[in-house]
Amino acid sequence: MKVKEIEKNYNFEDSEKKWQEFWEKNKVYESHPNPKKKKYSVVIPPPNVTGILHFGHMFNNTIQDIYCRWKRMQGFEVCWVPGMDHAGIATQVMVEKELAKEGKTKYDLGREKFVNLVWDWKEKNGGIILKQLRKLGASVDWSKERFTLDEGLSLNVKKVFVDLYKKGLIYRGNRIVNWDPESQTAVSDDEIFYEERKEKLYYIKYKIVDSDEYVTIATTRPETMFGDTGVAVNPEDTRYKHLINKEVNLPLVNKKIPIVFDTYVDKEFGTGALKITPAHDINDFEIGQRHNLNAVTVLNKDSTLNELTGEFSGMEIHKARKAIVKKLEENGLIEKIEDYTHNVAFSDRTKAVIEPYLSEQWFVSMKKLAEPAIEVVRNGDIRFYPERYIKVYFHWMENIRDWCISRQLWWGHQIPIWYHNDTGGIYCEINPPQDIENWTQDEDVLDTWFSSWLWPLSVFGWSNDKSDNDNKNLQYYYPTDFLSTGPEIIFLWVARMIMAGLEYTGKIPFSDVYFHSTIRDGKGVKMSKTLGNYSDAIELMEKYGTDALRFTIIYIAPLGNDVLFEEEKTQIGRNFITKLWNAGRFLLMTKEKFSENISGTNESLNYRDDLIDVWMESRFNSTLQNAEKYLKEYRINEYSKTLYNFVWSDFCDWYIELMKIKLNENPKNGDIIINKALFYFESILKILHPVIPYVTEELWHILEDGRDDKSISKEIISEYNTARINKEFEKKFEEVKEIVISIRNLKATNGIPSSKKLTAFIMPGDENASALLSEFNTYILKLCNLEEIKTELDKNEVINYLNSVVNKFEICLPAEDVKNLSSNNEKVKKELENIESYLSGLNKKLTNENFLAKASESVINAERKKQEEAEIKLNKLKKLIK
Repeated sequence: MKVKEIEKNYNFEDSEKKWQEFWEKNKVYESHPNPKKKKYSVVIPPPNVTGILHFGHMFNNTIQDIYCRWKRMQGFEVCWVPGMDHAGIATQVMVEKELAKEGKTKYDLGREKFVNLVWDWKEKNGGIILKQLRKLGASVDWSKERFTLDEGLSLNVKKVFVDLYKKGLIYRGNRIVNWDPESQTAVSDDEIFYEERKEKLYYIKYKIVDSDEYVTIATTRPETMFGDTGVAVNPEDTRYKHLINKEVNLPLVNKKIPIVFDTYVDKEFGTGALKITPAHDINDFEIGQRHNLNAVTVLNKDSTLNELTGEFSGMEIHKARKAIVKKLEENGLIEKIEDYTHNVAFSDRTKAVIEPYLSEQWFVSMKKLAEPAIEVVRNGDIRFYPERYIKVYFHWMENIRDWCISRQLWWGHQIPIWYHNDTGGIYCEINPPQDIENWTQDEDVLDTWFSSWLWPLSVFGWSNDKSDNDNKNLQYYYPTDFLSTGPEIIFLWVARMIMAGLEYTGKIPFSDVYFHSTIRDGKGVKMSKTLGNYSDAIELMEKYGTDALRFTIIYIAPLGNDVLFEEEKTQIGRNFITKLWNAGRFLLMTKEKFSENISGTNESLNYRDDLIDVWMESRFNSTLQNAEKYLKEYRINEYSKTLYNFVWSDFCDWYIELMKIKLNENPKNGDIIINKALFYFESILKILHPVIPYVTEELWHILEDGRDDKSISKEIISEYNTARINKEFEKKFEEVKEIVISIRNLKATNGIPSSKKLTAFIMPGDENASALLSEFNTYILKLCNLEEIKTELDKNEVINYLNSVVNKFEICLPAEDVKNLSSNNEKVKKELENIESYLSGLNKKLTNENFLAKASESVINAERKKQEEAEIKLNKLKKLIK
């Protein structure tokens, strides 16, 4: 492509559409087992089939894409598997809402027709998020797309259920669950959210049997009082020690219930006495278990009061609460009522208040499965980033509770349990009993997570039998290498995948787990459509470009801390891409100017005839080294900032500027000079490709003809060469940059045109500084547009000077007028005040015995060096002012 065909501005809309189609049509990211190459495999956390791409998805999938593209460009055989979760409750609720618009319920259709209707809905409306992942540029292998209700995955779910049941690890029992009274099913912890609510705290008198005394109970839920089977107090609470072996009369019921002593009770909350309702509170249930208290259910599944509540039967909870309190007040049993603010649980899907509810459900016994899963994290086989989540993981795993896996839904994996119609006997197998007419299958389906915990195995065709040994995909890609997910599902998904992987293969499912940050608004508040602080990821991609949003979100995402995002921050990415595009356009235009036919190879890098080449070679290799280091440590924002600073400052602002000087000074070697720049530019495109894939693919194709059927994704990123890294030389060049910036600032802030040539007096403080000035004299002259550089002031001339101090250099420019001089003097005095304050802090630190005793020798030496440098600068500033 000729230079004149390169647009002045990057058109991201056309570019994104073009490269999405190119990557998919040419199967660029399709992966196959290749014994000759190391593999790198990742399974996408399957989004809900009902989902759309929000900021969390965009952020997480960008992270995964960076690592997949990076590894692919390091020569790995990369397989990133996409897919979706059937999302039992979310999908069923959505379809039921559609039915409700027609005045129908699922019961009007029956189970089979309703499930078929959900499948139809999934085919028509589901999977929007996967289309949006294409827009994000996700380099997944679409040929391996999976769905948790696919035939093979569903068979695996049945196999595992049957296997665990026969091992005695799955059982049916009564336990407290999170109950959604609207969808009338148990829901998992991740399907609920909490909101702060202002309610009332009721102090109710429970009369002690055969006594005039009362025990006062503080509760927010008087309506569950009918299910109380005990009152608990702390054994260390001296107020209640005389009540050992005593009973109280349950108000309004006149039933005797025991007083029990349990250390769970908080002496400081309320009155220090707790009503125990084992059927409607998880903690009460456990206390009841410890003290052999009955569990009495007083709520119906729709959250109304049942027949055990007498005159209040059939009432909705909040109406019943008012009526019960009124009755208690009439009987003189309310001591007082206080305002009380606390968190209330709601269903994420239906927004109904969640009820702790005693229900017969299917459970997985978790303790045995958890033990090896704890060990693989403890011994470092699985690594967590940030590491602080290891403690969180251990705390949960070492206190693990059994997992409720049954859901009262129709959409999902129906539990492979059948009950004999006559005997009630249980049949548990993958296939139904042959005399099916005598059996009834359990109506419940399995928790969505019961299929998700098998995800890293099942997507590769795992079948839990001998055929696994001949499964090339499974043998090659499993275990996977990397998982990126949110910390809120560390227990619901991450821990369970580890358990399943170890139980069924003896292998960990992944080696590195990265817990990404939460996206919040600029004030630190979690994004929410309700609060009006929600940013739509798709809208922002359409407004600024996908690459711009990808780069920005990674740039502002520190490891382990929340991401504070505001729309205007997207300009970070947009401006960076504009800078990159303009640099490429300038280089190509310059290339055409010096030669019609330049190969763009790196042969010219064999020449080491210029200081600038030495510096750029060192900076380039340092950048490669740091970028790889930060990616390995999952410090992705430092990776992006390293690239940003190198490209924006070192390459565009300095190297290209210096290249212009070299071309003007030595036009005969223009082809060599421009080829060096183009080599670096192409290398920059490669190291930037993982984070901004579209613009780098576009520019890479423009750089050279004959790439129509190729992709930069399959190019190899240059390996850094430590022999080419010269930190001392980089430090020297930083000093040169500071001199140039200081002179330019003196000109700009004092109204001196940059085009005006002046004589600059640059006085070095020692021999090294003198050598550096001599070495880079030519470039300083050109970059600052100076007539000449002198290293001593002319003592015979009385001239006013604009002054500055940079490291070991004093810089003086002839002042144009007294106003300029006065303004400059004020700046120098301000700088003097700042350095005095800074030096005072250093002096205090270095005379602090506590600091000197605790700090390492290297830290102390570093502080002393700062002290020495500050003193030198202070003296030079004082001299300038004098």
